Amino acid sequence: MGRTLRPEQIKRVVVRGANWVGDAVMTVPALRELRRLLPGAELTLATRPWAVGVFEEADFIDRVLVDAESAGKVRAVFAEARRWRERRFDLALLFPNSFAPALVASLARVPFRLGYATQGRTPLLTHPFAVPDWRGRRHEVFYYLKLVAELERLLYGTSGVEAREPDLSLPVNAAQTREALRLLREQGARGGRPLVAICPGSTNSRAKRWPAERFAEVADLLVERNGAEVVLVGAREEADISAEVERRMRARPFVLTGKTSLPQTAALLKAADLLVTNDTGPAHLAAAVGCPVVVIFGPTDPRTTRPFGDSAEVVRRPPDCAPCMLRDCPIDHRCMTAVTPEEVFERAARALAPRRKVEVAG
Repeated sequence: MGRTLRPEQIKRVVVRGANWVGDAVMTVPALRELRRLLPGAELTLATRPWAVGVFEEADFIDRVLVDAESAGKVRAVFAEARRWRERRFDLALLFPNSFAPALVASLARVPFRLGYATQGRTPLLTHPFAVPDWRGRRHEVFYYLKLVAELERLLYGTSGVEAREPDLSLPVNAAQTREALRLLREQGARGGRPLVAICPGSTNSRAKRWPAERFAEVADLLVERNGAEVVLVGAREEADISAEVERRMRARPFVLTGKTSLPQTAALLKAADLLVTNDTGPAHLAAAVGCPVVVIFGPTDPRTTRPFGDSAEVVRRPPDCAPCMLRDCPIDHRCMTAVTPEEVFERAARALAPRRKVEVAG
């Protein structure tokens, strides 16, 4: 283990953030705890360009430093190291397990470098920590929180981080909310009816996608039986699957897939009464802004990566081969096709029942 830390030594902290939207949301409790531990320090979150939208309203960090998209490439690593060195950080906390962030922190000569001892990077860290033996059985939120707990033990000899209930809530900018509602009005939304968002894509795994015709069936049932208005959301790369859902629906949905920024998506989800989705980033974003979620799991493990909190309903029919964590199914996609439209609709209708009607007029 590295040198002793004292709180007065830590004036400037850089946190290397997670690489996916869902993971970024799961780091929020750890970032909040870090702010509690070091209230006087300047906290910088080094992250990818897309993640700026997740944290732009957050009061637990001071600034966002945008990394290069190709941070794993040699030239980009040296460029990032120069930027970190110019800012004279006292401590680097590394959430990802990959080698490159530890190399950046080491090349930047950050005096204290904390992270998990993974991918052969232990010599680059001043304070490497063993991966907890419970990883894979507990939610990833606690994996990130444990790093902050270890920092608290180094600073104060004890830690209460893991005894507190994790807080994943994220604020939404009022201007972004107005813009999201404007986009809905332009699509023809009238308001006064339940608003259901549906995210049928998944940018990093085809295996996580429930069939488009089943999303279409659930959407039509929600329109016909619950009087809902349906809006399709997702990233630009998911436009094809949204188009297929739209084509297969009997009712006409509003299509905002690829048309909203991440902050606008968060605002739209905050305004919505429900999100029905695959295991993907918007599921975590919805939970963070207070939107109930029905999320369909197949190849991934809900114990570790489900949206955190009581507002998320998981629908899952795992075969013997699940969770396989594969991005493409090598057989017949049975983990997803076993889930029926009827059971997803029942969960969605139950989650929708106590919700208010969204207002988009004005």
